[in-house]
Amino acid sequence: MSKCLKARASSTNIKPEQQKNPKFMSRVCSVTGAKPKRGSTIHRRGMAKKKGGVGRHVTANTPRYFTPNLQEKRIWVPELKRFVKVKLTARALKTINKNGAYATLKKAGVI
Repeated sequence: MSKCLKARASSTNIKPEQQKNPKFMSRVCSVTGAKPKRGSTIHRRGMAKKKGGVGRHVTANTPRYFTPNLQEKRIWVPELKRFVKVKLTARALKTINKNGAYATLKKAGVI
């Protein structure tokens, strides 16, 4: 690891292994565990055969990230009589609405 990276990691209290890709470091759902995934977009050109063309051809694969739909929410938990601040995906919010805040957060190990 370079001196610059070590100095920056020690000054901000970030572990060196977390320093690799800080852009996606904290984008993790507390309930489902969803995090950004790598993928690619496929660029094609040409017209499909069934539309009268000679066929579609792949011209490039461009790398990209698929990020989860994260929301930072304060959720009222009646059993604890307090708000709990969590980072959730939209799907996890639907799960909380269906199963209840306490049961879902307890099962996920948040509370």
